[in-house]
Amino acid sequence: MKVAVTGTNGQLGTDLCRALHNFDIIPFTHADIEIVDMASVREAMLKHKPAIIINTAAYVRVDDCEDEKEKAFRVNALGARNVAVVAQELGARLVHLSTDYVFGGEVEPRTAPYTEFDTPIPLSIYGKSKLAGENLVRHFCLRHFIVRSSGLFGVAGSSGKGGNFIETMLRLARERDELKVVNDQVFSPTYTRDLARKIAQLITTEYYGIFHITSKGACSWYEFTTETLKLAGLKTPVVPITSDQYPQKARRPHYSVLDNYHLRLLGMDDMRPWQESLRDYLVARGHIT
Repeated sequence: MKVAVTGTNGQLGTDLCRALHNFDIIPFTHADIEIVDMASVREAMLKHKPAIIINTAAYVRVDDCEDEKEKAFRVNALGARNVAVVAQELGARLVHLSTDYVFGGEVEPRTAPYTEFDTPIPLSIYGKSKLAGENLVRHFCLRHFIVRSSGLFGVAGSSGKGGNFIETMLRLARERDELKVVNDQVFSPTYTRDLARKIAQLITTEYYGIFHITSKGACSWYEFTTETLKLAGLKTPVVPITSDQYPQKARRPHYSVLDNYHLRLLGMDDMRPWQESLRDYLVARGHIT
């Protein structure tokens, strides 16, 4: 069975290619396909006629999206639409990757994880553009899996961000006397290798719809950093700060923990705790043995 994957040079795309080793993979990088161009998408997909399309391509620079609103919506919304339209024309199944940042805009503070049946209220342009993409996928492609995840980290790093949070913290911990990290943004960090394996399982089903797929448990960026340094054997002090002390252009949710509710209803939620995945990542990167 042919599976086309966009964004194969990214951290999730790289792990998807490994997880899909039993399939006939058609890898697309940005050099191979331009998702904002319908003709480019149609030409690439019609050439190979995949049975499944997994679209990981996105504009993920959250703060830059605030300044480049049109680019954010062109890639994350219209690009998603283009892939969905062509998937429908081919009769293909479509996996569309989305984000926990479609949530967080409620007036009342949130303390319970979001299920797939909660109403998204995004705070940022990035979140709004990703939600628009979700809605267009749902409208244009009948057989879709919309997969929301959170705080992705993978061995390949993020091509759109120039690395990932873990590697940045490890580098800074070796360069500085202390680190200051936000402690009032709570999420579920997720290893792309685990996410890719679950997507590879999901596409063999006909359980179409929205899925939250994250590691078990939740933490703040401060807690994530302290656990990373502890596992790596680094003693650099980590100081918790508030989001107000680390201003960014885009507003982040204070709480965006996702509940893998749909998977659990289907008896498919076997995602690992984030601490276990983090340890495996550090081993894979050679930071620990």
